[in-house]
Amino acid sequence: MLDTRDSLLSSYDYVLDPQRIAQAPVEPRHAARLLILPAFAEELSKARHAKVWNLQEELQAGDLLVINDTRVLKARLRVRRSSGGLAELLVLEPRGEGRWLCLARPAKRLRSGDQVWLEALDQEPIALQVIGNDPASGGRLVQFPSCYADAEAIESLLERYGEVPLPPYIQRHDPSDSDRYQTRYAARPGAAAAPTAGLHLSDELLEALAQRGVLQARVTLHVGLGTFRPVETEDLTQLELHSEWVEVRDEVVEAVMATRARGGRVIAVGTTSVRALEGAVLAGGGTLKSFRGPVNLVIRPGYRFAVVDGLLTNFHLPKSSLLLLVSALVGRERLLALYAEAIEHQYRFFSYGDAMWIPPDAVLPDMRLRPALALE
Repeated sequence: MLDTRDSLLSSYDYVLDPQRIAQAPVEPRHAARLLILPAFAEELSKARHAKVWNLQEELQAGDLLVINDTRVLKARLRVRRSSGGLAELLVLEPRGEGRWLCLARPAKRLRSGDQVWLEALDQEPIALQVIGNDPASGGRLVQFPSCYADAEAIESLLERYGEVPLPPYIQRHDPSDSDRYQTRYAARPGAAAAPTAGLHLSDELLEALAQRGVLQARVTLHVGLGTFRPVETEDLTQLELHSEWVEVRDEVVEAVMATRARGGRVIAVGTTSVRALEGAVLAGGGTLKSFRGPVNLVIRPGYRFAVVDGLLTNFHLPKSSLLLLVSALVGRERLLALYAEAIEHQYRFFSYGDAMWIPPDAVLPDMRLRPALALE
């Protein structure tokens, strides 16, 4: 039975000392702390404190680890306006023929028809033009040279002119961010932000998991506006999220089917992997099928999960769509109590912070897998 407060954005707030916001990642990646949730029937005092390296002790032979292989673009661009003033563009998604949706700052200074110049040290300036507004996102449509039509094509330009798009709450910037704000298995360019739970998986940990018989499947979700834009809708029954591009390939569907057949568990690394899998079920009309296209699935308390059994995730911002998703797995009040526990034990929060492991027995009983899920 859902609490009416579960449908109010203000119910997903909590207070965090800024000192708890991680400004740099730990080394090695798997040395981050890990809060392990107790079974749902157990008291929260049974939560355990470990390291991400200990995840290998929590997973079992035959489990399937689903990771997101998106690659973060150097999507933050500094541009010079005709007046000589500086502005910033965050490149989000292609709109065809070199047109890109971008978030602009300051947005009011970049109007339709304005020309700006993309500049970088030792690089020739490139003229760009603002060709329109995008009311749905509050962003700007910007015309790049037509050869930069997709993420693969524009990546070389962004490598020369762009910067790693670290979240605004990270004040420290370092050349190492080019590597550390990227998963070890990042392969498909297109994200404007990292799938941060995956940042904890080192080569050594991935090898250790493989040695234990934990299998791996790769989905793609290009993290964009739907992930990091603040939620502003108080009535969550009316919430809509900006769509993000997803690909769930045939081999992923086959891997999930094989996992179910052998009695294994489907473990998602990060909320993006959850949205990719569950979004493919939505697109398939309740059946997990291969899928390629946009997904704008809202997962909040009351959602019945179709594919995902357990989740490795970071600690998320208050009143964010990611906090709603994790609340759907374990319950809002229980999750906020666990966050209070993490704060008390001085865990590090957000993108470069520590992690939480939600095993299948910690998931709300009513929200566990739909028993009649069809797999194709």
